[in-house]
Amino acid sequence: MTKKVKWGVVGLGEIAHQFAASFSSNQAELVAAGSRRLDKAEAFSAQYQIPKAYGSYEELYADDEIDVIYLATPNSYHAKNMLDILAAGKHVLTEKSITMNKAELDQVLALANEKDLIVAEAMTIYHLPIYQEIKRRVDANEFGPLKLATAYFGSLKEADSTNRFFNPDLGGGALLDIGVYALSFTQFFLEADPLELKTLVKLYETGVDEMSTISYRTKNNTLANLTLSFRGKLPKQGVIVCEKAYITFMDYPRADQAIITYPDGKTESVKAGNSDDALRYEMENISEMILTGKDLSHLKQTIQVNQLMDELTKEWAIDNFFKS
Repeated sequence: MTKKVKWGVVGLGEIAHQFAASFSSNQAELVAAGSRRLDKAEAFSAQYQIPKAYGSYEELYADDEIDVIYLATPNSYHAKNMLDILAAGKHVLTEKSITMNKAELDQVLALANEKDLIVAEAMTIYHLPIYQEIKRRVDANEFGPLKLATAYFGSLKEADSTNRFFNPDLGGGALLDIGVYALSFTQFFLEADPLELKTLVKLYETGVDEMSTISYRTKNNTLANLTLSFRGKLPKQGVIVCEKAYITFMDYPRADQAIITYPDGKTESVKAGNSDDALRYEMENISEMILTGKDLSHLKQTIQVNQLMDELTKEWAIDNFFKS
C-alpha cells in the first residue's frame, strides 16, 4: 500500500474548521489536532473524526506519526510556530500571510533549508485548477504578451479597535489579511521581481492600514495595480491584461471560473476545479510534494509577495510589521 501523508492541525479557529471539513484524500490523513486547551482540541477532533487531540502545540509537534502540520494561528505567531514545527522535523503549510515581515521569513526558510523540509503558504490562488489552466494558456502566448494585472479586495470589518483585524500586535490591517490575496494574484501571473513601487495609504485609528492603493512595475516592464479596503466593500475582482485579450476572475481568492474577453467583444468562459475544494487542493499539492519531491509550493511567488509587503509597510511606516 502506498504510504499516506499524515497531517496535524494547530490553531483551531474558523479556517482550521474549513480545512478539516474539506479534508478528503487517497494520499493523506488528518490524524491529530492541537490547541492550547485540551477540551477545545478534543471537541475539534470529535467533530471531524480525528484520532488524536493534544492540549499543547508542543505535544502535537512531538508526535512521530505526523509528517506535516497545517498552521492556522494568527499572523503574528506564524514565524515562532513555524520555527518550532521545523525544529521538530515536520513540514509545514502555513495560513496566509506566511510571516509578518521578510526578516521572519528569511529565518524560517533558512531552518527549512537546513533540515530539508517543506515550507509553503496556504494561498488558495497558487493551488486552484483555474489558475493553472489560465496560466498555462498565458505562458503559451495564446493571448499575446502579458501587460498588466489588477486586483480589488474590500471587506467591511466591524469598527472595533479591539478586534484582531485592527490590532497591530496581532498582525492587523488590510494588507496582511486581504492584501496578500491581491498581491498573490498579481504575482502569480507577473512572476518577475518588482522594481518600482508607488502607494497611498489611509491608516485606522489603531495605526494599522485601513485602505490603500498600490502600483508597481516589474523587471519585465509589466504593471500591477491594487486597491484594498477594510472599511468598505469592493468586488473581489482580478483582471489579467494581455495584448489580445483580458481575463477576468470574480471572487478570485477561491475562483473556479474565468471570462476571457477578446478585442472584438467576444467572450469565452473557462471552468476548472471547484471553489468549495480550495483548501483540499492546497493539502493535496503539499501531500504530493512530500510523496514525490515535485515542487508545488510556489515559494518564489510567496517570497516576492512577502518582499512587496515589507516594502509597503516601510513606506507606510507601520511599526508593528517589524516586530519579531
